[in-house]
Amino acid sequence: MFELHHLSAQELWDWIRRGDTTAREVTDHYLARIERLDPELGAFVTVTAEAAGARADHLGDLVPTSRPLWGLPSADKDLTDRRGVPTRSGTLALPGYPATADHPLVTALDDAGAISLGKTATPEFGMSSSSETRFGTTRNPYDTARAPGGSSSGAAVAVAAGLLPAAVGSDGGGSVRIPAAATGLVGLKPSRGRVPSMPGRAGLGGLAVAGPLTRTVADAGMLLDALVAPTGVPERQPYALVTPDVGQGPFTAAAVRGEGRFVVGLLEGSPWDDFVDVVVDPGAREAVDTAVRVLGEVGHGVEDVAMPRLPYAESFQVAWESSGAGIARIPGIDLSALTPLVAWLVERGRSLTSTQVLDAMAGLDAFSVALIRAFDRFDAVLTPTLAMTPRPLGWYGDDPEEDFRRQCAYSPWTSMANVSGLPAITLPAGVTGEGHRDGAGLPMGVQLIGRPGGERVLLAIGAQLERRLRWQRRHPAGW
Repeated sequence: MFELHHLSAQELWDWIRRGDTTAREVTDHYLARIERLDPELGAFVTVTAEAAGARADHLGDLVPTSRPLWGLPSADKDLTDRRGVPTRSGTLALPGYPATADHPLVTALDDAGAISLGKTATPEFGMSSSSETRFGTTRNPYDTARAPGGSSSGAAVAVAAGLLPAAVGSDGGGSVRIPAAATGLVGLKPSRGRVPSMPGRAGLGGLAVAGPLTRTVADAGMLLDALVAPTGVPERQPYALVTPDVGQGPFTAAAVRGEGRFVVGLLEGSPWDDFVDVVVDPGAREAVDTAVRVLGEVGHGVEDVAMPRLPYAESFQVAWESSGAGIARIPGIDLSALTPLVAWLVERGRSLTSTQVLDAMAGLDAFSVALIRAFDRFDAVLTPTLAMTPRPLGWYGDDPEEDFRRQCAYSPWTSMANVSGLPAITLPAGVTGEGHRDGAGLPMGVQLIGRPGGERVLLAIGAQLERRLRWQRRHPAGW
């Protein structure tokens, strides 16, 4: 039987504009699914049903506009402030008072016409790819004994399980792409500075950027258009660090057309090989093999490319620890209530000297130059998104140093895109089969890393793969 959540975000937007459904009907449908399904999944930490209904009614009284997310349900990752709603940041170390102002990302989504249904779960301060927090556990809808990855864990689960048509997460080391890959979604990390509401100068090293989590490539293009130009009209971008696109058209158009023939590099190695033993699961290799086969059938050239052998792991760890040190300066924080991993990062970060931090930033800059130079002859570079299948709950353990090492071994190819500022997309190219040691039916993603500002190429290649692999037809139980 057909239901509204069977529509893609783009189709749902079209239905609302044509009057085939209303923003209130769509909002009520998704709120009902959250009420029924989320107690088992734990995607949401706060549901703002009354505020969502009021906004849907308000939009229903207006003439639908061309704003890119008009009437579509969305949610805020619980690291971003929305006025009047507590921001808990996955921690018990803060009192969780209602926010007094909107984060610029929240403002952008509102300007685009979206309707927030609440806050989605994230591990403490977004510092982990675990989905187990002091507030509860977020579970993978494909296997509820497994984690969806993080840190945009709740957003990914909500989209994969049909609790939202699409969502926006933040990605500082893989936090959009990791949970997207583990839950069978498309996850896009834009170029540094591409999204005006997440300016590339924010945070040490400018690692974090906002990006879409969607079921289709076209929906990812649609959400990126909304993040870049929320009102549907190109706006001033005083904080953008990328060259403005002149005459290239919307990202949605590139994602829908899926045109072009490109040269794709197939990466050997990872930047973490000298730090952890990176063991690539057969399911990850099979997903890459599938992508290579289809790329060849489409007409793309695929050539090997070697990972630049420059120091990386120690410098990135210092950058991550430095981010942890900032947590200690949050007013009212109770450091004794932090989880073991974050407490360890805070302690190590506070012990760093300025020389150590500056040396680490210089090391990451040198790595970025080498990486961009190595990738320059390719339109995109292909890797697995994750080295392993979605992890069982409890896998990260309680030892913080081992927890950090396991995160690096699980997603050894994601953080380098944040360090270099390159755009990257994960695509659900694979599913584990019968006889796989971890069980059948688990999503496996592949990652494409693009040139600076090269989101359109990533979306075009993604659309070509999607037409042949039809991953948008895969859904978890309860769909």
